[in-house]
Amino acid sequence: MRVSRKALLIAAAVVAVACEARADGSSEFQLKAGTNLDVVEQNCAACHGLEYIEMNSPFLDQKGWGAEVTKMVNAFGAPIDAVDQQKIIDYLSSNYGKK
Repeated sequence: MRVSRKALLIAAAVVAVACEARADGSSEFQLKAGTNLDVVEQNCAACHGLEYIEMNSPFLDQKGWGAEVTKMVNAFGAPIDAVDQQKIIDYLSSNYGKK
């Protein structure tokens, strides 16, 4: 699969922004407030940084976020029950979904 130069530049910019420390000097990443944010923080942060969500948001719509959550559970063994999986997908789609 060939990746365009533009896609690589966008991805690099997203990574740079996501990794940059906040203006107050802290490096803790904060997700957007929203319904089921607590479920996302409890489940997703157990395995990876939450900035991963924002880094992938330009590329994923609801279907893409569903596939991503399914991959985390089935391929990586994330212990997330079905109810919480749907809450995570709903939160990600609403707050970080590609429009």
